[in-house]
Amino acid sequence: MTPLRVGTRGSALARSQTAVVVAAMAELGLKADTIEVVTHGDRSSAPLTQIGGTGVFVSALRDALLAGEIDVAVHSYKDLPTAPQPGLVVAAVPLREDPRDVLVARDGLTLGELPTGSRIGTGSPRRAAQIRALGLGLEMVPIRGNVDTRLGKVVSGELDAVVLARAGLARLDRLDVVTEVLDPLQVLPAPAQGALAIECRASDGELVAQLAGLDHADSRAAVLAERELLAALEAGCTAPVGGLAVIADDDDGPELFLRGSVTAADGSDAVRLSATGPVTEAAAIGRRLAADLLADGAHELFGSTR
Repeated sequence: MTPLRVGTRGSALARSQTAVVVAAMAELGLKADTIEVVTHGDRSSAPLTQIGGTGVFVSALRDALLAGEIDVAVHSYKDLPTAPQPGLVVAAVPLREDPRDVLVARDGLTLGELPTGSRIGTGSPRRAAQIRALGLGLEMVPIRGNVDTRLGKVVSGELDAVVLARAGLARLDRLDVVTEVLDPLQVLPAPAQGALAIECRASDGELVAQLAGLDHADSRAAVLAERELLAALEAGCTAPVGGLAVIADDDDGPELFLRGSVTAADGSDAVRLSATGPVTEAAAIGRRLAADLLADGAHELFGSTR
């Protein structure tokens, strides 16, 4: 049997999460080789908002899939545009990592302990806007680069702290550097943060069926609700939109609770709301929450970020 070709970005984090997927595929009896694909986002050091934002880390992988150069692509789900890609399908969403953001600060400090004027690095407009909204007097500094590059800016003293996704540090076995896990009530994660998307060609019916063995139903439902929220707001992955779905058992069956937020870039205003309903209505819950956010003035905040 010819091994499947699994495409991945070349960063340490991308290779690590792809290795987890390849190992899981092996447990299903699927042999695979990993192929590194360089994306536009990897080639540029400019801020995401300047190089196109949505899709800059996935377009090359998708092109390779459609061209038949690879058979499977592993993405960080939050990097995928919300619009479907003709000819491709997300065959599986594995069990999601903890989606929260974390702080890595000098001297083991938490966000509230950092002195006024401390320099906090992040490449995410969402994180920057939400931290500004806390009114702590911190200076948000835009940064790019891999995890080690960002952590190095704290070690060198160039920055007082950086904000990263906990999931990435967990996959790299680097949770020891975390000084605070940020409460979603303060900093709401990006839609689909912590989740992976395993994508292949829709025409490869047998492979689609095989990869379904890697799917985690609750993770897929939560991500579906969050991404429908993002899509209905007509916001890309670099917009200051937070979204987090949690699934819990209820007397009438599994219930999905979705929180969403839109924050002005300068942190001067924010709209935060929630919605709930049966897990089977995950997509509809996301769209309903988006409508509620827009009705409550979220569209005016987008005007300050676009």
